[in-house]
Amino acid sequence: MLKILATIFGILMSVGYYIQAYKMWKNKTAEGVSLVSFLIFGIGTTIWTLYGVSINDPVIIAGFSLGMLGSWIVVFLILRFRAD
Repeated sequence: MLKILATIFGILMSVGYYIQAYKMWKNKTAEGVSLVSFLIFGIGTTIWTLYGVSINDPVIIAGFSLGMLGSWIVVFLILRFRAD
């Protein structure tokens, strides 16, 4: 039961990255969004995803891979909209 909850909430927690990315894309600005924070999230979720792959743990892989993608999308958008 704990694995199921961990998987569900690991995935749900990743939704926040996509909400931030959508808001930035819609408004075409990264004002007020911390690049350092999202770089830390991106690096952290990447390391956790790689760790999950290395031990073949689908709960860790599912929970962190979506967060990894979302956090790197936000980093890309920060760099994109701050370059303008």
